[in-house]
Amino acid sequence: MAASQLALTGRAIAGPLDHLGVEYLPSLLWFDPRSAFGFAILTGLVIFSTTLAILHIRERRTWTERERELASDLEGLREVAERAEFLVGSERQVLVLWTGRDGQTTVTGDPAGLAGPGAPGRLLAFGSWLLPPDAGQIEAAIERLRNRGEAFRLVARSVEGRFIDAEGRAVGGRALLRLREVTGYRADLLRAEEEQARTSRRLETLRALLDSIDQPLWLRGADGQLAYANRAYCVAVEAATPDDACQRSLELMERTDRTEAARRRSAGEIFRARVAAIVAGSRHVLDITEAPLPEGAGGIALDVSELETLRADMQRLMKAHTRTLDQFPTAVAMFDSAHRLVFHNAAYRQLWTLDDAFLASRPTDGEILDRLRTLRLLPEQADYRAWKAGVLDAYRSLEPRETWWYLPDRRTLRVVANPNPQGGLTYLFDDVSDRMHLESRYNALIKVQGETLNTLSEGVALFGADGRLRLHNNAFAKQWRLHEVALAGEPHVAKVVDLCAPLSPRDGSWADLTAAVSGFSDTRLRVETRMERPDGSVLECAAEPLPDGGTLLTFVDVTASVNVERALTERNDALELASRLRNEFVHHVSYELRSPLTNIIGFTELLGAETIGELNERQREYAAHIMQSSAALLAIINDILDLASIDADTIELERERVDIRATIEAAAKGINDRLVEERLNLVVDVPEDIGFFTGDAKRVRQILFNLLSNAAGFSSPGQTITVTARRDGPNILLSVADQGRGIPDEVRARVFDRFESHTAGSGHRGVGLGLSIVRSFVELHGGRVELDSQPGAGTTVTCSFPADGGPAQQIAA
Repeated sequence: MAASQLALTGRAIAGPLDHLGVEYLPSLLWFDPRSAFGFAILTGLVIFSTTLAILHIRERRTWTERERELASDLEGLREVAERAEFLVGSERQVLVLWTGRDGQTTVTGDPAGLAGPGAPGRLLAFGSWLLPPDAGQIEAAIERLRNRGEAFRLVARSVEGRFIDAEGRAVGGRALLRLREVTGYRADLLRAEEEQARTSRRLETLRALLDSIDQPLWLRGADGQLAYANRAYCVAVEAATPDDACQRSLELMERTDRTEAARRRSAGEIFRARVAAIVAGSRHVLDITEAPLPEGAGGIALDVSELETLRADMQRLMKAHTRTLDQFPTAVAMFDSAHRLVFHNAAYRQLWTLDDAFLASRPTDGEILDRLRTLRLLPEQADYRAWKAGVLDAYRSLEPRETWWYLPDRRTLRVVANPNPQGGLTYLFDDVSDRMHLESRYNALIKVQGETLNTLSEGVALFGADGRLRLHNNAFAKQWRLHEVALAGEPHVAKVVDLCAPLSPRDGSWADLTAAVSGFSDTRLRVETRMERPDGSVLECAAEPLPDGGTLLTFVDVTASVNVERALTERNDALELASRLRNEFVHHVSYELRSPLTNIIGFTELLGAETIGELNERQREYAAHIMQSSAALLAIINDILDLASIDADTIELERERVDIRATIEAAAKGINDRLVEERLNLVVDVPEDIGFFTGDAKRVRQILFNLLSNAAGFSSPGQTITVTARRDGPNILLSVADQGRGIPDEVRARVFDRFESHTAGSGHRGVGLGLSIVRSFVELHGGRVELDSQPGAGTTVTCSFPADGGPAQQIAA
């Protein structure tokens, strides 16, 4: 400002000087001293003006140059601005600048090109023109840019599907956002990236879907090697992961199957086969399909093991059904939806007597009807065509049809046409000729049965499964004095019981019969009871369950037989009492005889020993006879006492180790004198290692003695008696065999009874206790006795003893 004023002052002074001219300057300067001060001032002003003018000219030149530079810079800036505006306008983009703390917004570009009508206010409302997820991302990124200066760059999509490149950064402390529509290769690249991402997601989804499939699935590369396998495949080949299966080339198919699949693949064909394979360590049947692909092949395996099992079961079931249907008396024929015969059983062939070749040609239903009409095997019809059309109309029916055919040969058929769910018909031809004949016969038999029941003297009442009276005869009504009117209408068993109450006993006998008729027991058993009625009559009652759930009650008047039974029972009781008294008398007498007999034997031995004097020969003979007879009588008395002890259940065995050979020799020694006297031979057949068994040695020896005595008594001079001992598993067998006359059949069943004695033509006569004693003692040892004898062939008695002694047996008297 000071320089400008100085320049203006210089021009003001220089202007008058230029007007006066230089030639007048000395005259102006020549003045008096009084004017010296003025002249000095003037001179100073001139110098100052000149200097000022020089400075002004210099500064003016400097500012002119500066102005030219600024004008040049301004022109350059204008060109830059024009280029920038051109560049901004060359693309569909918008620049948004936020300045100041109040967030003043400056928008540059064409907002309408991006956000559509309503811009620029709609531009920053991203949710109105961008997809919601992208709008949320941009708003969050702008918030971070304005608050923290975080730069960002992302791609969003508009609702019209356009790609918008959003880039934000901080410039000079201000937030700048550039939005531009991506075009050309960039849009193609973004579309490709988006398509790639979509394809990747689909691929992952597809892989997850394939992994969720239970069937093994795989892909092969162009070299035929395994390139991909789903989870089911890994489980099948026992691989940890799909990569593990691919790296180790774990194959599901056998080598031959893989070779055939590779051949089909190279020929561009699909490989399909049902093979057996090891799946997860077990053998399965798989349906494998492997198809060629542009980059290799893909395959899938379906486990049809259960299907194969079901198919085999179905085939067996169909064969079984076929065999079963062939056994049916009902003729069966199945026709498909085309009316052709697909199945028939043997009864169908027999019913119509058609040729097997004709039936094997799968004729139609109409053709079969025509053939049967030719053979005169169909019912006679006035209008055969209309009748045939009616028969074939069953193929269009949804419900089964039942008709009756009356054939010319007097047969009656019940024909059922049953539609099949898959189309076609199943015919059932039931020959009811016999059934109708049987029905008429049944009705006749029912009448005969009723008449027959009425002729029976036993009362009969038949109750059904519901407990109601179905049938009764006259004897039942007569026994209980019931009128036919009371029994009419099928009364219930409870009502029948009430009707019979006046003649029923009070012991509840009817309760058992009622329970048998109307009870709900799982096991229905026969019930028998006896009713002693107040009138003195006795009825034997029985409830017999019938297969159809009914119950048959029978009432037999046994009054007479009961009276006879009572009389016989009383007589039997008397006989048993007499037998018991006889046994007691015999036992008592045996005890009473034993003491004097013992004295007789003692004195006889004393005489025989000649201790009181010497005896002559005749006296010795008499003493020996007395001794022999006394010993025999003592043996009989001992046997009777033993039987008495057995009857009283007081005898006990003294069990010990019995030496079998020694016991047999001791028993044989007891009858040695008799064998010599009667000239009999004794053979003892005992193995050296026969050993021992547990038993009462005294009783076993007594058993053998009785058997040997009995054999000697029925043997003739010169014959042989054989004693045999053998081991038979856990048993010891002792047998005595003679060559005597044998035992007749009528006697053999009673030889073990007490006091049963038979000479069988021999001179032997006993009291009949020997074999009874034998059986009793053997059974006390837990053994058994067997007798084998034929007239004229001798007798063999075998005693079987348990080797370990066995449990003692209770012996019946």
